[in-house]
Amino acid sequence: MAEVFQDPTRPVGERVDDLLPRLTLREKVGQLNQRLFGWTAWRRTGGRIATTDALDEEAERWGGLGAVYGLLRADAWSGRDWTNGADPHLSREVAATVQERVVTASRFGIPALFVEEAPHGHQALGSQLFPTSLGAAAAWRPDLVERAAAHVAREVRARGAHVAMVSALDVLRDPRWGRSEECFGEDPLLAALCTRALVRGMHTEPGIAVVLKHLIGQGAAIGGRNSSGAPIGPRELSEVHLAAARAGVDAGALGVMAAYNDIDGVPCVAHERLLTGVLRDEWGFEGIVMADMFAVDRLMRVTESPAAAAALALRAGVDLSLCDVSYTALERAVTDGLVAESYVDRACRRVLALKVRLGLLDEPAPLPAFPPPDPVSELVASTAVLLRNRGDLLPLTVRPRRVAVIGPNADDVRCLLGDYVPPLPPGAGTTVFEAVRAIVGDAVTTPGCTHLDAIDGGRERAADLAADADLVVLVLGGTGVRDYDDDFEANGAARLGGARPAATTGEGFDAAEVELPPAQRELADAVVAAGTPVVAVIVSGRPHGIGHVADVCDAVIYAWYPGPAGAEAIAGLLLGDREPVGRLPVSLPRSSAVLPVVYNERLETTLRYVDAHAAAEFPFGAGIGYTTWSVGPARASHDTVTTAALPGLSLTTTLANTGPRRGTQIVQLYARALIPGLLPRRAVHCGFTRVTLDAGAAETVRVEVEPDALPALGLDARSAGTLDFWLSVTGAGEPVDPVRVTLLAVHPDVVDVVAVGR
Repeated sequence: MAEVFQDPTRPVGERVDDLLPRLTLREKVGQLNQRLFGWTAWRRTGGRIATTDALDEEAERWGGLGAVYGLLRADAWSGRDWTNGADPHLSREVAATVQERVVTASRFGIPALFVEEAPHGHQALGSQLFPTSLGAAAAWRPDLVERAAAHVAREVRARGAHVAMVSALDVLRDPRWGRSEECFGEDPLLAALCTRALVRGMHTEPGIAVVLKHLIGQGAAIGGRNSSGAPIGPRELSEVHLAAARAGVDAGALGVMAAYNDIDGVPCVAHERLLTGVLRDEWGFEGIVMADMFAVDRLMRVTESPAAAAALALRAGVDLSLCDVSYTALERAVTDGLVAESYVDRACRRVLALKVRLGLLDEPAPLPAFPPPDPVSELVASTAVLLRNRGDLLPLTVRPRRVAVIGPNADDVRCLLGDYVPPLPPGAGTTVFEAVRAIVGDAVTTPGCTHLDAIDGGRERAADLAADADLVVLVLGGTGVRDYDDDFEANGAARLGGARPAATTGEGFDAAEVELPPAQRELADAVVAAGTPVVAVIVSGRPHGIGHVADVCDAVIYAWYPGPAGAEAIAGLLLGDREPVGRLPVSLPRSSAVLPVVYNERLETTLRYVDAHAAAEFPFGAGIGYTTWSVGPARASHDTVTTAALPGLSLTTTLANTGPRRGTQIVQLYARALIPGLLPRRAVHCGFTRVTLDAGAAETVRVEVEPDALPALGLDARSAGTLDFWLSVTGAGEPVDPVRVTLLAVHPDVVDVVAVGR
């Protein structure tokens, strides 16, 4: 008969409780370590796979391994490419070969978790790449996020891995941050809805767990500098930054990653109130907490030894480290009395429980087939946001004779991808220039400038091509391209100081100024001066200041990083094959000088500087299509509510398509809470609905308050005051014909004392 820990019919807790006491302290500590870079655990000679001495030494040291990070990772940092990496077919052999060595080293045959990066597609050769999180959020379609996540999960599991690390929890408060693309935007509600959808999608595949990163506040780092402190108080933390994490936990996420930054001086990996008090005691989270890469080692700034750093993180609630030296000192921490062995047992129990839940201690189940590409054109096309369209230039009613596709992002498919991506197969993907040429036939291209610098004669060449064309597509923005000869920090972030890398966004690429660089603005001026209609397409992973370009160009599309299929979607928008249905998931500033411009800042007495206006150039939720709309007066379903009844509140209006063609509109619900003693936010996004209408049609539209929006209002059960609600199809802004609802306080010991909506 199988022992209890090997019996799949027994409850998870019983199996773990049977196995844990059998392990030595060293073996338990080994389960908490994820020290080895996975790509160093194996080598490929021709078509043959073999393990390395590095894997042998690590597995023997601990009598097995808790987890292996990046086994299949392929990118410039890992050095893996199509000549020495593993494609989908070979990945299975890599995983099986490495796992056999780990199991052999374990007295009880405990396999390792294989942990892979999958922020918008698995970072492995041959994986399908999707829009980055910020671009996906621009679609305002959590259902499409769920579908993409399900596909990624199936790919990861088909290769033999178990854990997908996905960016979801950072809420973007400062676009200078290089990792802006990893956020679902600046809005707690949109981030929560997308995170919940992501977890649901990932967990459609048996044997896969998702680790959501990063917990928490990294998007509010001082000055937008990566991993710097987040000087935010408990109200800001609760109202803005925790909603996405709570949604992910409620959806069943089995892992979260503790971030690099501190919260008001307390590093997240040492934040017991956050990792244990909130996450576990209040929310009931039962999964694992993983530290960000080398984050525990960074505690050496506030402790006297690696053992002390490890003890601090372990007590706070970190279960699994990521490449830290410090967690290898946990034996020493226990023997020196820095931390009780019971804390090691607590963390080890959680890691083992995850392995049981994923079936690692059972007979291996057959891996699913590697899926064919998902035709996700709807998600890719829905990310683009049309912000300007003077004279209804778009969609083009007459196919142009010649199109000049100009700019640093015009003819490089890698510029469409973002950070954390593998190299594409040779010949894969389509550039914007290639996509336009495929439709128009006669198209010419030139970069005009680099992303940051002028090119000798570049503007003149661009102006000449523009003058000889019927249309200019000016493709500007940023790039996340990592070259194989770039320098990297120990955690894979870009190392700056030597030769300047090609990338301008991504991890390690924080920017002092978010406005498009002077070289790009000057290129726009030169092209516009030629007198040909100009459509600007902004491809980037951060919100740029595009005010000057929007002022001079005829139309502006913000395309984010749409992935390798994005160029065809952009070309289709130009000709009206598709309508631009995206809306901004983040406010666009004119420059860094006016930051912050997030829509839900506290209500201020002024939005003026002596030399600039402090409002966003384009607000959260903004975006237009190819038709026109009218919105009638709004009415609320209730005149009075309590905080408990707010999720049942809705606003109703009449939406009419007053334009010449069928279109899709996103009707957005905003609120402002007017509570004595509480300074309100300018607006809080409370819900939205998507409506498609034929030309001339009208429909009654109802938008409900989403439960995920409630924390941002800053209310508690005893709040009393008023709530102003309004509907908008143009994005966040000052209330238009608000509907006032009375908020009644409820004594915490009395239930249902207020009749709502009578």
